Formats: sequence, C-alpha cells, structure tokens
Amino acid sequence: MNEYRPSPFNRSGAYAGAPGEVVRNKVLRNTYWLLALSLIPTVLGAAVGLYTGVNQVMMASPGLSAIVFLAGAFGLMFAIEKNKHSSLGVVLLLAFTFFMGIMLSRLLGFVLGMGNGAQLVMTAFGGTAVVFGTMATLATSIKRDLSSMQKWLFTGAVVILVAALANIFLQMPALMLTISVLAIVIFSAFMLVDLQRVVNGGETNYVSATLAIYLDVYNVFSNLLMLLGIFGGDRE
Repeated sequence: MNEYRPSPFNRSGAYAGAPGEVVRNKVLRNTYWLLALSLIPTVLGAAVGLYTGVNQVMMASPGLSAIVFLAGAFGLMFAIEKNKHSSLGVVLLLAFTFFMGIMLSRLLGFVLGMGNGAQLVMTAFGGTAVVFGTMATLATSIKRDLSSMQKWLFTGAVVILVAALANIFLQMPALMLTISVLAIVIFSAFMLVDLQRVVNGGETNYVSATLAIYLDVYNVFSNLLMLLGIFGGDRE
C-alpha cells in the first residue's frame, strides 16, 4: 500500500523564470527514466518469487507474508527517503522495487495458474498504462491545485490497508472486491496528485517523486490484476 508519502505538495506559484523551468523539466525527465528503470527489478523480483517457490510459501502463510511485506516495504521506504539526495537512494529504490516484485509473485502465481493467465497479466499491464497516460495528461492540463486531495486520499489508503489486513482473517470475498475497486480509484487519484506535484515543481527530488508514483502504479496494477483474475479468469 501507499501509506508512506514523500514530502507534501508545495505548488510553485508564479512563473519562476528559466532556471526553475529547467529544474522542473530535469526532475520530471529523471523521474520518468527512473520509473521505467524500476520496472526491471520488479519483473526480476517477480520471476525470482515464481521460480523459487516463494510465492507458494506466501500463499500458504498469508499472515506471515503481510508482516514481511509491511516490515520490508516501510523499512526500505524510510531508508530511501533518508538517502534520497545521494546515489544510495537510487540503489535502495531499485532494491525496493525488487522486493515489491517478489511480493507481487504471490498474485502473479495465482493468475498465471489460470488458462488465460498470461493474457490477464498483459491486460492489467495495458490498463495500468492507460491509467498512467490519462493521469499524466490531466496533470499537465489541470490548472487547479489538487494538493488538498492528498489528506483524504491518505485516509482512504489507511482504511484500505486496515481492511486488507483484517480480511486476511475474515476471508470475505465481497470485502476483497471492495478493497480492490477502492484501491484502483484511490491510487489513480494519488497518481494524478503526485504527477501534478512534479509537473508544477512542487517536488524537486526525483527519487522521492519516483517512489510515490511507483507505489501508485504498483497498487493500480496489482488490484486491477486481482479483479481480472476473479472475474475473467479461466479456471479450467
């Protein structure tokens, strides 16, 4: 989940002149490059999880998996934020995305076990790409400051996390579906806010920007894949 957020939105006001424009464009360009690069260790982590059987261990012990996920994710995110101004921050970010790939292998193993699993994964990837493209376009065209949405979105993310943890024990299909739908909506909105923050110069560190947007993309993809697996999976 995306409960740990980087620095608050601090939108630039009037035109800051050429130097400010250069910095803003550089942060945006580096963020996109690092975001694209972060997909590689995510895929590698997922492959490691699938081919070593880690995904099966996580499926057999969902409670333990949740503890490992929370400890690993929050620990690495804290370390990334502490080192975001150095090259170590980039290394930690890539290590984080590798870890998130391993965590994703549980869901991927479930979906790929279906007859049309590979198609569902590609559909989820394509759907996430459409959401990202839409939010990126809106971030550059919406003039209104969307930072006020952030506290409500954060509250929604916390509620989703608590509900997801509770459902490990409750095992309620309806609650799981509700969580996935809400997560897609909330993290799509988070993506818009985070992208606008970078576009408008409110975020000047591309490591923090990449971390926030990566978490948005990850959550949209994983929850979209979950829904596709439930409603469109071929269990023959």
